[in-house]
Amino acid sequence: MNLEEKTVKKKYIFNGKLINLRKDKVLLPNGNTASREVVEHSGGVSIVAINDNREVLLVKQFRYPYKECLLEIPAGKINKGENPLECGIRELKEETGATAKNIISLGEIYPSPGYCDEIIYIYLATNLKIQDVNPDEDEFLENISLPFETALKMAQNGEIKDAKTVIGLFRAEKMI
Repeated sequence: MNLEEKTVKKKYIFNGKLINLRKDKVLLPNGNTASREVVEHSGGVSIVAINDNREVLLVKQFRYPYKECLLEIPAGKINKGENPLECGIRELKEETGATAKNIISLGEIYPSPGYCDEIIYIYLATNLKIQDVNPDEDEFLENISLPFETALKMAQNGEIKDAKTVIGLFRAEKMI
């Protein structure tokens, strides 16, 4: 069965610093047309960083859309033309002050495929060296280290709500 929808027309509604929003007209497999709203995003990277004490490095930061502070693994937006691994290395250093001797891919995820084209690449970083934290000037966060098993339980029971963090922790569990 053919499930593919073909783009007939793209109309940009908003072009921003972080996202673009467009409304597309698509041709459905049955020959009818429909509208699709799409949020364009350059993608992101997140890092499950585990220190020598088997603690995971997390950041606590206020997330405006939810009006609450969330615990998350270090993460950031991929700049245009930037390699995801290089982005991850940069974000880990900026947000936690950590550099890693070992970094391996834990794959990628599509966080909201119903309306957004964002891809988040997830990495596992080990054999860490911690230095000074240097977040972006508009980024306010608190660094927290938790035993990996504690963070995993928090993800399991809903205390950690951020999807990339939950998935990263679960994927890292079998690797460490």
